[in-house]
This record gives sequence, C-alpha cells and structure tokens, in this order.
Amino acid sequence: MTRRLVGPALLALALLAACGKPGTPPPKGPQASSLPSYQVRSADSVHGSPTLDGARSRGRLVVGAKEDQPYLGQKNPATGEYSGFDIEIAKMVGADLGFAPAQIQFRTIASANRETALQNGQVDYYVGTYTINDNRKKLVGFAGPYFIAGQSLLVRKADTAIHGPQDLNGKKVCSAAGSTPYQRIQKQYPKAQLVAYDTYSACVDNLITGQVDAVTTDNAILQGYAAKVPDELKIAGQPFSTEPYGIGTPHDDAVLRGAIDDALLRHEQNGDWKAAYDATLGLSGVPAPTPPPIDRY
Repeated sequence: MTRRLVGPALLALALLAACGKPGTPPPKGPQASSLPSYQVRSADSVHGSPTLDGARSRGRLVVGAKEDQPYLGQKNPATGEYSGFDIEIAKMVGADLGFAPAQIQFRTIASANRETALQNGQVDYYVGTYTINDNRKKLVGFAGPYFIAGQSLLVRKADTAIHGPQDLNGKKVCSAAGSTPYQRIQKQYPKAQLVAYDTYSACVDNLITGQVDAVTTDNAILQGYAAKVPDELKIAGQPFSTEPYGIGTPHDDAVLRGAIDDALLRHEQNGDWKAAYDATLGLSGVPAPTPPPIDRY
C-alpha cells in the first residue's frame, strides 16, 4: 500500500525541520563556503559511452537524486538548489567527466522509480542512497560503492519499547515504497504493520505526529532527520544490515561505469571525499568512515 502525504502535513514537517521548537535556533545545514571545489577534468579519452555522448551533445548531465534527505540529498524549496553528501558525490564525478557544477541538472526520482529512470534515459546516472544488490544489477549498472550504511530504526525520543527490529511486532513501521528497507521488514519481520510512502520525509512527519511507531531506512538517512529535531527523534539500537551505496548507471554502459569508478577512487585518494562528507553528512555528528573499496565488475 502506498499513501501520499497531504500538503499541510508536509508543510508542518518542513517548518519543524527548519525551526525545531519555538525559541531554538535552526539547525546548521551544509554551508557552501565549507564545500570543496572539484577540478573539471578533460574526459576526451573516454569513448564508447552512449550516455556520456548524449550528455555532451546536450551540454549538461542529468543526475537523479533525492530531495528530502537531510545532509544527503535535500532540495531547497525556495531556490531549487540541491545539497548534501550524495549531491557532492554527483558533482565530483561530474567534474571528472568534464562537466562543471553549473552543467549538472538534478532531477528528483523516487526510490520506486530509479531503475525505470535509468532504463528510459531520464537520468544519466543516479546518486541517492542507492543500495547495490544482485537483483538491481539485473536491471541497471552500479559504480562504487562510495559509502556503506546499515538499516536502522528512527523512533520518538520518549519511546522506550523499540530497541531493534525484534520489537516491531504489531508496530506501525513506515518506509519508502520500493526501497530495500521496506522489503527487508516485509520479509524478515512480517508481524510489523508496514506503511509505505513515496518519501521518507512523509514517514518522519507521521512519526512525529504519532501516526506510526517507527521509520526504517539506512542509518545515514536517519542520522540527518534525528539531527534536525534531536528533542523529538532518536535512532533506536544498532544497524541490522549492510547497505553499500552505489551510483546507478544504464545497465549496458560499462564505459560510463568504469569512468565513474575511476572518478570515485581519485576523489577518495585526494581528500575530496572526506571534505565533502565533513561539510554535509558529518554535520549529523558522526565522523567520516573510511571509504569502501571500489567493486569493479
């Protein structure tokens, strides 16, 4: 079942996330002045990628992303600008492919529509907490991974009943439709009452208002939401899965996939990866981990 959040409720969450409780300062978000810049390299030696050829012809890259994940991929409704760690990953890769940040167009794609967007050419590549797994590899390609997360649970601050997935029997648990976390709860914890929305922000809104008991997705995503409203929300227990985040590419474009792998490795080695993390996801209070090894195939 997929439900959609009504406008007033989404507005309430936006106001809450932006301001916290009355009288408290707004939480600090990614600051442009602290973000690294990425040298735009010539990618003339990269031949044989129909995706890259198409981007060169139009003069810009089109990158799929999330718009509602604090510190990872978030869109400013006033300016239309995207920010977060995934956005920085997309920019550093784009620079290595020969595109400056101004030549990258971000397009919001819901979790359930990622494979379709890549297959239909709606986006050139996708960077948005996209877990690499064998089933998805049958439909799309993956570069990376560039980050390892783990599925966790977000609950209200006063909750003392939920400490891990073993406590979800009879609880209303919300996740994004089509996501790996939703599928895992459905399969491994069938006594939980699952609720699906198109976005995690809708789930968090319903958690704050008491309509669901927990939100489940990767800890990196939940860290951002908890950091926005620390007096309201907390992460319960420890991660209970391993989620390697990759960059989704068209399935048969091995040339593009290899070029993105090269770009990720270069920016991990020159310090850009850590600088981008510290200026974005690091604001949630979790120090930068060691980047995972690239899994070429």
